[in-house]
Amino acid sequence: MDPIRIIRNEDIEKVLIGVPKGHKHLRVCMKLKNNSTMIFQEATMANILRGYVTIKTHPMIKAQELKMRMTDKTSQKQGYALHQLLETSRNQEEIEEELRQFLTKST
Repeated sequence: MDPIRIIRNEDIEKVLIGVPKGHKHLRVCMKLKNNSTMIFQEATMANILRGYVTIKTHPMIKAQELKMRMTDKTSQKQGYALHQLLETSRNQEEIEEELRQFLTKST
């Protein structure tokens, strides 16, 4: 298994957010103090933020799992990514337990 890394605010040198020249979609570039850089595509951020907002605002939903699914080209919305992170029907308690296990392994 790959090592687990928690990214804390103090680990981040800077974050750049915008639409690069020659592109149509937003990118989020996160440069860490250890000189590694992560670049997130707009679709990735949108899917993660959708899950985040759902959990923060919904009175009953306390955890979600998003899994990559490919939409078929006939049902793909124009301008949307073919690959989407979509909610699963997995039990919230199972998701919370998996999160706890990851956190335990990271310390």
